[in-house]
Amino acid sequence: MEAPLEEETPAGASVGIQGLQLKASDEALTFLSSIEPAELLKSVFPDSLVTVSEGDRDLGTFSVTVEFARRLQQPCLLVHAQSQGTIDDSPCGTTVTAYLTTELEVLEEDYHEYVKLDGHNLDNRCHMVQHDGQMLIDKVTTVGEETTMESISYPMSVLNGLVTEGSNLLLMRVVALRKKVPEHMTLISFDQALHIVRTTFSALGLKQLEVGEATVEVFGVERTVHSLEDSPIAWQCYFLADGHMASRVQVGSPVSMRLLQLQSQLEKGFEKIPLVWEEDMYMRSKFWDRKEELKADHASYLRRHPEIRALTADFLQFLLLRKPDDVFQFAREYFPPFAPSRLLQTSPKAPSF
Repeated sequence: MEAPLEEETPAGASVGIQGLQLKASDEALTFLSSIEPAELLKSVFPDSLVTVSEGDRDLGTFSVTVEFARRLQQPCLLVHAQSQGTIDDSPCGTTVTAYLTTELEVLEEDYHEYVKLDGHNLDNRCHMVQHDGQMLIDKVTTVGEETTMESISYPMSVLNGLVTEGSNLLLMRVVALRKKVPEHMTLISFDQALHIVRTTFSALGLKQLEVGEATVEVFGVERTVHSLEDSPIAWQCYFLADGHMASRVQVGSPVSMRLLQLQSQLEKGFEKIPLVWEEDMYMRSKFWDRKEELKADHASYLRRHPEIRALTADFLQFLLLRKPDDVFQFAREYFPPFAPSRLLQTSPKAPSF
């Protein structure tokens, strides 16, 4: 028989060992259910920060966007976050795309992180989606030439109060707008091994922070993800009064993310951020959907106008027979007879074969 854990647990939460499930606290569940549409509306905006080292060396960028969307005809919120930069001069990045309900329940989420080392790349992808009352999770990890795949599912009944990398970003905005973190705010998350673990939130209070040329008051929130096997990992985030993120740092890390300028300062000039759409699930999906839509539309138009194929086939055949040096001049001389203004006149004879 295993000994019980000695640490105290909040009201409504129970700590599980191995097979037993953890649960979110009553305070946290009450907070999630109390989120109002007006609060979500205030949370729909983009954030853009820079990643810097302890010596203020520019290492990359961090961006978050939240917008209203539809998934399978269901209204929802779309959270998209992307971090790109370098670690010891090695390219690295993380992309998160999540579809959430208005109570921040995850409908679908895609997580991708990578580090491109010299001859030894690391790549981690995790996809989760709700289906028939289950959360289906697939994880693919590639280290060098070795790839491992894991699949697991959990009944949604045991995931009440689940917070993921995607939903956490929106949750923190709502907390920041309220400037208050409930006591004993404990939710559940997945660790790297896809085990259910505790995630706790606590207020760091107000402080003054320099952003660009201004000094502003910010509200801080600390998120701690506990683990069954490793030490807890904590992040500290500070937010402006309007919910925009001003800084983000993993406790113990020499790397931090900072807001360089306030919105009023940004309006004076914008810096273009490179877009790597191929590594972004949402952008890639949009691209392929639009591509297939255009292909279908073009094919439909060609079926309705078979004369297009005949016209282009005749032109190409005549072009290949004559093989002119100036193709553009040849085309200008070939197509004028088809112009409406020329059809009303006695036009020269079209080139004959």
